[in-house]
Amino acid sequence: MDLLSGQDQSNRIDVLIDTLKLEKHPEGGFYSETYRSTQSTANKEGVLMTSIYFLLTSENVSNFHKISNDELWFHHEGSPIVIHTLQDEMHKEYILGKSYKEACSPQHLVKGNTIFGSAVLEPNSYALVSCVVSPGFEFKDFKLFSYDELIKEFPNEKEIIKRLTP
Repeated sequence: MDLLSGQDQSNRIDVLIDTLKLEKHPEGGFYSETYRSTQSTANKEGVLMTSIYFLLTSENVSNFHKISNDELWFHHEGSPIVIHTLQDEMHKEYILGKSYKEACSPQHLVKGNTIFGSAVLEPNSYALVSCVVSPGFEFKDFKLFSYDELIKEFPNEKEIIKRLTP
């Protein structure tokens, strides 16, 4: 993994935001939808698949949220990302990246209805990933969580809940 340093990294983030036409995402980070299937689900309530570019930096996180459908994450460049899940009264961490060290994987599946958030692993860094949702992502299926909502269900996870809530 070759991380850029200092000004080069800041420039790279600006280039990615500009070139990929990334906008601020409600959960944190920056995104751009790159694909929305033209085929509908069997019940005609959504599309079969969507895909986005998603950029996180050390200055922002993906706050805890959930969506109804499965989401596959693919790492493209930059720092590994730690994907944090809260499920069955447990906090788990998965490392998404290309270093193949310490259980690091270049792709990760987050099952639908899982509460999750993420942050870059390295200080002063960024990560560019793609996220594919099937059936396709719709904002009506998106729920962002507050600290108060999560601490009731996961009282032993105060530190990570505080870090990954707005």
